[in-house]
Amino acid sequence: MADITQADIDALHGRLDEVSGYLHADQKELTIKELEAQSLSEGFWDDADNASKVMARLTQLKGEVSQLSSASSKLDDIQAAYDLGQETGEQDLLDEAADLSSSLEDDLTELELASWFTDDLDHGDAIVTINPGQGGLEAQDWCDMLFHMYLAYCDRRGWKVTVNDATPGEVIGLDHATFTVSGPNAYGMLRSEHGIHRLVRISPTDAKKRRQTTFAGVEVLPVLPDTIEVDIDADDLRIDVYHSHGHGGQGVNTTDSAVRITHLPTGIVVTCQNERSQIQNKAFAMSVLRSKLYELELQKRADEVEEIRGPQSDISWGNQIRSYVLYPYQLVKDLRSGVETGDVDSVLSDGDLDKFIVGYHRWLVGGGER
Repeated sequence: MADITQADIDALHGRLDEVSGYLHADQKELTIKELEAQSLSEGFWDDADNASKVMARLTQLKGEVSQLSSASSKLDDIQAAYDLGQETGEQDLLDEAADLSSSLEDDLTELELASWFTDDLDHGDAIVTINPGQGGLEAQDWCDMLFHMYLAYCDRRGWKVTVNDATPGEVIGLDHATFTVSGPNAYGMLRSEHGIHRLVRISPTDAKKRRQTTFAGVEVLPVLPDTIEVDIDADDLRIDVYHSHGHGGQGVNTTDSAVRITHLPTGIVVTCQNERSQIQNKAFAMSVLRSKLYELELQKRADEVEEIRGPQSDISWGNQIRSYVLYPYQLVKDLRSGVETGDVDSVLSDGDLDKFIVGYHRWLVGGGER
């Protein structure tokens, strides 16, 4: 018999009902009708900014309702295949019901995540920066390992990645890396990764093969929509240009296209070197600066400290959010949610991070601190 029972199907019915409640499906249907009527009203497009907001909201709501509808249809198919399989004894039908059930569980997890993302920025794109911490050359190698882990994860989810800056380390690894992730709920998902990541392994650069502990810090910021205004005085900026170097040290071009922007009042420094021109590099660096200054402003609000970025800590002992142990045993463990796995290769090489990211958000919804 296939590994599915009527009790399993009933449980899926319960999860779908819960998700529909979380997402206020009935209210969304009404809101869609209201927004569609608004979009057809005379003069709607006279206010381009407002029209853009309305249409973006309409697209988002339609997407969520469509996902719910698709999940409901899949559940109907599961029930039909299961009933017919039980009636006829055909194993293929029961196997089909089991496969659809597994697929629906993944769909419901995605819908649950969407219901937990209450900030509009959660549904947008993310800017991820990785910096080495304590550990010298080892930390730069760890920075490179995390960089490739996240590239693999984004590929698994079908997200687009634009590498904006990946500066090679002195001997191995990366001195730092910054990349933009574009896709549904990218920031909402990836903000779980913001914090300090600890690696324990036998040092690949130590002739005596001693165990080494190294750290890297991951910063995750939202890509701000144009509708959010951040005032930046040009007189507060120092802009430097220098030669670009692509990941691995290869020259990108022979001109000074890389850009470093320093915001003098705060000391914030942002860089970009991987775009095709100095103008593009400057535009991206300014977008990162906007996000950082926006975050800084949020932190100044009395009840919204650490609203986006989370607590700032040294990239060192005692502050990590997740440990990756390769020796003397193999284990990846999130120190907030408690989620863990012994399959280290699937995490570091294949980017199998959903268990940690989903686990973090479940922990957060259950009362964990952001």
